[in-house]
Amino acid sequence: MELEKEIKQKKFRNGYHKAFINICYTQCFIFSKFASVLNNYEVTPQQYNVLRILRGQQPGVACIGLIKERMLDKNSDITRIVERMRLKKLVERKVCPHDRRQMEVRITPAGLKLLSKIDGVEKQMDGILSR
Repeated sequence: MELEKEIKQKKFRNGYHKAFINICYTQCFIFSKFASVLNNYEVTPQQYNVLRILRGQQPGVACIGLIKERMLDKNSDITRIVERMRLKKLVERKVCPHDRRQMEVRITPAGLKLLSKIDGVEKQMDGILSR
């Protein structure tokens, strides 16, 4: 793949500018492919990231702050994402008994089952990266 042909731009200020544009283009390309794979499972990349974080916390719980700290996309609205996942029954959310200002989030068996299905398509993503 030639960047110049893909974005229809012939000139760059310098090599650094071209490298920056190439990194941005590649990130968008990979993210788009990954999002389309996850779309088959009716989850967003951010929801997938939350599920993986919560699976790593098992059998414990994670507070919203911990999830936000570990998210790849730091601009995500974690509270809204967790609520949508709760409605899908992928996570459980409850008030922390020690600090009522905190919310504890735990992955559900349905969330674990979905993650195991998605784990099976990771080779598909490897194939995209191998090109």
